[in-house]
Parts: sequence; structure tokens; C-alpha cells
Amino acid sequence: MGRLLVTLLAVIATILGSTIDGYESKVVQFIFGDSLSDVGNNEQLPRSLAKANLPWYGIDFGDGLPNGRFTNGRTVADIIGDAMGLPRPPAFLDPNLDEDTILEKGVNYASGGGGILNETGSYFIQRLCFHKQLELFRGTQDLITYKIGKNESRKFFRNAAYVVALGANDFINNYLMPVYGDSWKYNDQTFVDYLIETLEGQLKLLHRLGARKLMVFGLGPMGCIPLQRVLSTSGDCQEKTNDLALSFNKAASKMVEQLSATLPHANFKFGDAYDVVDDVIKNPYKYGFTNSDSPCCSFGQIRPALTCIPASTLCKDRSKYVFWDEYHPSDKANQMIANELIKKFGFLRADAGVPSPAPAMAPSADD
Repeated sequence: MGRLLVTLLAVIATILGSTIDGYESKVVQFIFGDSLSDVGNNEQLPRSLAKANLPWYGIDFGDGLPNGRFTNGRTVADIIGDAMGLPRPPAFLDPNLDEDTILEKGVNYASGGGGILNETGSYFIQRLCFHKQLELFRGTQDLITYKIGKNESRKFFRNAAYVVALGANDFINNYLMPVYGDSWKYNDQTFVDYLIETLEGQLKLLHRLGARKLMVFGLGPMGCIPLQRVLSTSGDCQEKTNDLALSFNKAASKMVEQLSATLPHANFKFGDAYDVVDDVIKNPYKYGFTNSDSPCCSFGQIRPALTCIPASTLCKDRSKYVFWDEYHPSDKANQMIANELIKKFGFLRADAGVPSPAPAMAPSADD
């Protein structure tokens, strides 16, 4: 009887082991970020003031209804993941998320209004800062460890791809606003130093939690987003804001490179698309755009209308606009940014099965 029990246990272990090995071969993504990468987390935060739950968000994605993305179509992370043949991870707060979905698709923790710093974006009431996103990731690891065991869980998380795309809100919705203490506590250089030091600690924690293949997205020329332009007296880009983005990118690139060289088995990369986005904004016609200074979705002459709302009017051709709303790029612009990063890092395109955006014609037009 004892020998039979041992044999049965060995058979069960073999069966379970082969099932678990299937998880090991599945490479998924874990995405940490702000509204540029959010795919629905803020929709599940009842008191959040940063939401993309109104028409015409999502008009060029799937069924054309709002889906939590702060744009008309895909995010940069969507497009790069598609090119790498990776599944699109659902929002952590998606009510349908379970362990099996995590093992098949990964998780997206990005939250509109979130930042590297805990205090960033506090006037949005509810948002997930990077610190909170990391806490949720730890909880995810506990769930997966309970399901497939410690050893296989470790392999699963070490084989995954990681994206960190944060920082813009720390400037636009923190340092550059006098309602925040950071705006008078720091100067430009010391604030960038504070951000980089905080981010470095967070990336080291991610490494301790198993992240080996990680990309940190740099900041674009955020002084040229429509909101920054309309708040200036001339309507031009705010060069101080752009200089802050450049300073952050320079320091973050150096820090990420050092981490990749010193942390065991780390393959960390810094994705900097500042130059190409800057060129698109300065020379839109060169890239097939006709407008790079105002949003496609706007409320007529009333600006800034901080979000796209049902009463807003849409531009005639969304593929000709660099910006979708006052803050966020359009699907077409996100495609340009993603293409630059794909080219820079040699990602192989996987065209099979990549969803195509819907035709970029608006139901209502305003020249």
C-alpha cells in the first residue's frame, strides 16, 4: 500500500509538473505607468478625477467605446507589445482578472495621474502611484506563488517583460504647480535628483522581485503638449518644461545603464524617443500630420477642456493630429513613438494577429 501511494504521488507530481512547465514557457508583460499606459485601472477607482470613461475616448479601438485608455486608440505599450508578440495585459483592477489570466497575459498596473512620487497627482483624489503599483505587484506574486509554487513562480516572473513609464506627472501635476510643496522645496536640479533617487530605489525593488528584462520609457517634450501651450501667453512650447524632461532623461538613462551593468542578470534599457517626438511636433508635415499644437478632441474655443467629453467636437481626420486631447498623443502619434523605440532596440515585428486601428474618420467634424 505504501509503495502504491508513493507511485501515485509520483504520477501526480509528474502531471502537475508538466502543467506548470507550460506557464514557464509563457512570456507576459507587467506594465507600470501613468495615463499614457493606463488600460482601465482608473475606471475602477470610484473617486478618481482622472478618467477616460467618456466618448470619444477609445473611438479607434475595438468597438469604439471607452476602454480606459486616455487616447482614441492604442497606447505605446500596446503597440510595442504587439510587435514583440506579447499579449496585451489587462488592468489589475479589471473585475475579471484571475490567476489564469495573469499567467496568460500578465498585468497592467498603470494609473492616470500616477507618478514616481507618492504625492504626485493628489488632486485627482484617487490614483495609483508607483509605490502602490509595486505593492499590488507583490500581491500578484503571492497569488501566482500560491497557484503554481515558489520555484515555478520565480521562473515565471524572471522570464516576463517589464515596462516602467512614469515621470511626466511628477513635473506637470506636481513640481510645476505651486499648490504642491515640492514646487518650493526643490529647484530644478534637486527635484530631478529626488526623482531619480526615488526611481532607482523602485527599480532595484523590482529587480529583487524578479524583474530581469525591463524597459524604462523616457519623457517626451512635455512642454509642447496642448495644455502647456494654451497656458502660455504666446501659445509656444514651454521650454523650461522641455528642459526638465531632457534633464530627467539624461539622468535616468545613466542610472538605468548603471543598474543594468551592476545588478545580477539585469537587462535594463532606457527608451528615449524625445528627439523623434520633438521633430514630429516641429515638422508635422514631414510625418503626415497637419496639426501638432492643438487637440483633435476639443470643446471649441473653451480651452483648456482638460478631458475629451461627449459635447466636444472632433477633428475631421484623427490621423492628422499629433495630440488627441490636451495631454495625450493620438493613436497615430503613439504608433510613431513606438516605431522609433522598436527600431532603436531591434524589436522584431510580429504582424500576424496585430489588431489594426479603425478608420480615422470622426462622427462629427470641426475644421
